[in-house]
Amino acid sequence: MSLSDYIASKKKSRGLLLMTHTVVGYPSLDANWQMLEGMQAAGVDLVELQMPFSEPIADGPAFNRANQAALANGVHWDDYFALMTRAAKAFSFRLLFMGYYNNVFRLGHETFCRRLAEAGGHGFIIADLPPDQCAELNECARKYKLDPIHMMTPLNEPKRLKEIARDAAGFIYCVARKGVTGRATAMDAGLKDYIARCRAATKLPLGMGFGIRTPDDVRQLKGLVDLAIVGTACLDVWERDGRDGYLKFLQSLMDATR
Repeated sequence: MSLSDYIASKKKSRGLLLMTHTVVGYPSLDANWQMLEGMQAAGVDLVELQMPFSEPIADGPAFNRANQAALANGVHWDDYFALMTRAAKAFSFRLLFMGYYNNVFRLGHETFCRRLAEAGGHGFIIADLPPDQCAELNECARKYKLDPIHMMTPLNEPKRLKEIARDAAGFIYCVARKGVTGRATAMDAGLKDYIARCRAATKLPLGMGFGIRTPDDVRQLKGLVDLAIVGTACLDVWERDGRDGYLKFLQSLMDATR
């Protein structure tokens, strides 16, 4: 089942889905597993597993620090795919690769797509790869039945939005604002206008991330997009409140989607 079909199926019983995120190897692989267990318990729909990279240019301070710590812990591709394989067998949510193109390039398109599919991944988000420069990777993705998730931003003109959507699959990742991850996003008329422009450019489901931090933020996305994406806020809660606080926070996000 494609990600778009999966999202459509889930939306029959709930108007808004939830995707969360973890940086593989931070604080540790054991902690990652506890996070994933919490996501499953809460009923999260999709999860981004981020492959750490030395220069994560779309990420704010929290994820930059997490990436550097994971690299210092010695995390590599074998650790990444081992965690994904284990998670795909144990949990019901869909798993996506998230990361940066240098890692994918060095591994090789064919090897990356093959290993991602074998590990149970359903698609990938590559934050620094422009959609018009990924034809070869997308062709390889189709071979392995993976969905390339493309990103739209508020600065994209309508023509560019259509170009971004042209070779995308699964869903579109709508970046809620300019800048990097972590800072809060204003839920205002400008955001709604931007979402309307994205809707006009594609028939794929829309997910919104960057600065979606609270259950109220999630609640305000109902009826606007199909998928709320919460990343940095989850990491902040884990670091501040530990496992129990993390579980409560995930549940509060899920409650906000209903």
